[in-house]
Parts: sequence; C-alpha cells; structure tokens
Amino acid sequence: MIDKIKRFFIEIGDVSYFSARFFKQAINPPFEFKELLRQCYQVGNRSLLLVATTGFIIGLVLTLQTRPTLIEFGAVSWMPNMVGISIVREVGPVITALICSGKIASGFGAELGSMRVTEQIDAMEVSGTNPFKYLVVTRVLAATLMLPLLVIFGDLIALYGSSLVEYFKGDVSFRLYFNTVFDALSFGDLVPATIKTFFFGFVIGITGCYKGYTTGRGTAGVGIAANTAVVMASLLLFVVDFIAVFVSDIFYEL
Repeated sequence: MIDKIKRFFIEIGDVSYFSARFFKQAINPPFEFKELLRQCYQVGNRSLLLVATTGFIIGLVLTLQTRPTLIEFGAVSWMPNMVGISIVREVGPVITALICSGKIASGFGAELGSMRVTEQIDAMEVSGTNPFKYLVVTRVLAATLMLPLLVIFGDLIALYGSSLVEYFKGDVSFRLYFNTVFDALSFGDLVPATIKTFFFGFVIGITGCYKGYTTGRGTAGVGIAANTAVVMASLLLFVVDFIAVFVSDIFYEL
C-alpha cells in the first residue's frame, strides 16, 4: 500500500515536470509549424467521424429518454431548452473528450512508445534535432487546439439528432427547434463550456505524450503506455471538469 502511494506521488511529480518542460519548450524558438499543422490535421481527421457518430447518438438517446418524463409533467415544450443546455454545458464536452482520449491519447502513447523502444528518439537527439519539441510540443498543441473544434462539431451533430426526434415525434420544425435552443443558451453557458475544452485537449495530449515518451520495458511497454494513457487521461478529464464547473459556478454567483 505504501509503495503504491509512493509511486502515485512520484508519477504526479514526473507529469508535473513533463508539463513544465512542455511550456518551456513551447515558447522558445524554433517553432515546428509544419509539424503542428500536420498533427492538427491528423488529430481532427482521425476523430471526426467518431465524434460525429457519438454526438448524433447522444442527441437521439437523450431526447428519447427525456421526452416521456416531460410529457408526463406537461412540459414537452421545454425539450429543446433542456437538451440544448445539457449538451452544450456538460454532455457534449465531456463525452467528446472521453471519446477523443481513447482515440488520441492511446495513439500518442503507442506512437511515441514505439519510437522510444526502437531508439528513434535517441537517434533524433544524436542528429541534433530536439525530439521533445518536434514530437511532444506539436502533438500537445494540436490536441489543445483541435478538441474545442471537435466539441463544437459534436454539439451541433447532437442537437441535430435531437431535432430529428422532435421533428418526427413532436412535429417541431428544425428552424423552431434551433431558434428555441439558441434563445435558451446564454453567455454563461457557452464561454465556460468552451474554455474548459482547451484544458481537456491539453490533458489528453500531455498524458498520451508523457506515457509514450517515457515508456520502457521493450515492445510490451508500448501497449502498457497506450492503455495507461487512456486511463490516466479519462480520470484527469473528470478532475478538470469538476474544477471547471466549481470555478464557473463561483463566477456565475458573483
């Protein structure tokens, strides 16, 4: 038990040092813009279809599950308001981030882990290239920048899925549905939900890169790095989400 607690705090220190190294390398030239653009394309293109499918199903299921209860209380007209706020505030960002953590964090962990065990990273250091800047900084920045766009896209697809249910079951037009949703949303709903997605992206990127960059134990370590990257990223996402909701609630009350 003591050894597990010790390893836990050691890993927290290692991740903190890895994150501090990222911020130091990110602001110092030279900047790898071409690699950053390539990673942004890879991260966005790799997750786009999965995010769209997940968002569409979330919108359908959330509306179908909620509709009978609202009908029972005679409040079915509040369906667009409730579903829209739920998706934009919490459901969309968290579910999309969890889906992306399974896709992006595991990909980063496996890719960098393979490069580590095959000594490609060591070869880059010998050749005079900064592997941390080229491999880690670009991937973390790409995940940080692309996740908010993926969340917005997923939210829109989820709202479209919800509007389909309302169109076929409640004879609510798409225009009326989306007008009602956007009227219900306020500044306090959109801004905190968008800001925390940047932190979600950073957590996913830094966790996947940390696990892959520091992996060991030969080829078996690659699988361990990919697996533990997803577990750690998913856990940290809930921690970051709790902090974001807690802080935004304080500012909302002020």
